[in-house]
Amino acid sequence: MKNTIDLLNKKFENEPIEKILEYFAQTYKEKIALATSFGAEDQVLTDLLLRQNPKGKIFTLDTGRLAEETYTVMDQTNKKYGIKIDVYFPNTADIEVLYQRQGINGFRESIENRKMCCHVRKIAPLQRALKGLDVWITGLRRAQSPTRDTMRLVEWDKANGLIKLNLLIEWSEEDVWNCIKENKLPYNALHDLGYPSIGCAPCTRAVKEGEDIRAGRWWWENPEHKECGLHLNGG
Repeated sequence: MKNTIDLLNKKFENEPIEKILEYFAQTYKEKIALATSFGAEDQVLTDLLLRQNPKGKIFTLDTGRLAEETYTVMDQTNKKYGIKIDVYFPNTADIEVLYQRQGINGFRESIENRKMCCHVRKIAPLQRALKGLDVWITGLRRAQSPTRDTMRLVEWDKANGLIKLNLLIEWSEEDVWNCIKENKLPYNALHDLGYPSIGCAPCTRAVKEGEDIRAGRWWWENPEHKECGLHLNGG
């Protein structure tokens, strides 16, 4: 698989994003989907995917602790494209066990607690969402975080057993916002309030001028720990 991934990265080096998406969509057909959290990058990808294929698969993870602004842009996106993005929720029994173990905000007490919360609310639902897929499209960008600076356009997600396609990996934040403005795409209102990266409401805050764009996520942890487990490099 490593040779295949290397060849795909070489094949699409310096190719336009539309051509890359067209190749993967035609090759994998119903076995490819976009995972969106309704951040700026995902709104760009949603528009790109649906322009090529109005019936393209898109899913999101509703952790049960999202901000109201996120639900608003979800609704705006559904209405704009005349779709219903698939939503995957955490298992009710798992949430009840999590609460008994760490209370409502126990994720702030340790990295282990926080990762357990992320597993129940994000990773387990993601595993259900990815079942039957060969490729999942993400909005990851290399410039977003120290944990992402070695990521590539095409990667093999060993944990989930499929290809991860990071179409915006080389894009800058300016590239993303230029695309949103030029195409008049709906976006999360929290971006205008200083939230460059948006996750669950209790784990996300605005950043100060000059701070890293991921500084508002799990701000009580060191930067090298700031992943929920969805995008760890699986080899």
